[in-house]
Amino acid sequence: MNFFIADTHFFHADLLGQNDFAPRPFASVAAMNAALVQAWADRVDDNDVVYHLGDIAMNPEAMPSDAAVLALLATLPGRIVFIKGNHDYQARFKFMRANDPGWHGQAKFAFHSVGTIIKDDHTQFILSHYPMMLGITHQTLNLHGHIHHSMVPWAENLNVGVDAPERAWLPDLAWGSPLSAAEVHQLYRAKQTWLAQHKN
Repeated sequence: MNFFIADTHFFHADLLGQNDFAPRPFASVAAMNAALVQAWADRVDDNDVVYHLGDIAMNPEAMPSDAAVLALLATLPGRIVFIKGNHDYQARFKFMRANDPGWHGQAKFAFHSVGTIIKDDHTQFILSHYPMMLGITHQTLNLHGHIHHSMVPWAENLNVGVDAPERAWLPDLAWGSPLSAAEVHQLYRAKQTWLAQHKN
């Protein structure tokens, strides 16, 4: 099964507590990291693939070491396909590639600098960190992250980030959970309805 998430921002102390950007209701980075790891483990089987759409980990004061980030990611079940975010960098990807822990006889990690495309239920998912303006599309959705507390005003653009406002349409979803493909389709329908009801 495929899952999708973005903007985990592991180790990012500046997001803790109340803020106008991406409030995280935790007293410590350790508690936030543990909640993200638990939410992932509760949904993802080791045979699943998780598409992480950028901004894995950061801390503006003292960036977490590549070894610390790798050690955390290695505990997460499933294969992880990374799309580079603005807070990710190629040197970290190179380190992770060189120290890949393996997954069922192949690499646990895969990397894309800009994005990739997969298909699900006759729908094309364009996966990117930044939202893309697609214009008129049919059976094409852009799954993205980056903007945290904001929502692009087109139904075809779905923010799958940890802090995305679209997650409010999945009230039973635990904070920090990767989204299944079925939930992506559910969010698309919910966003279509919401935008139709809120036209100016």
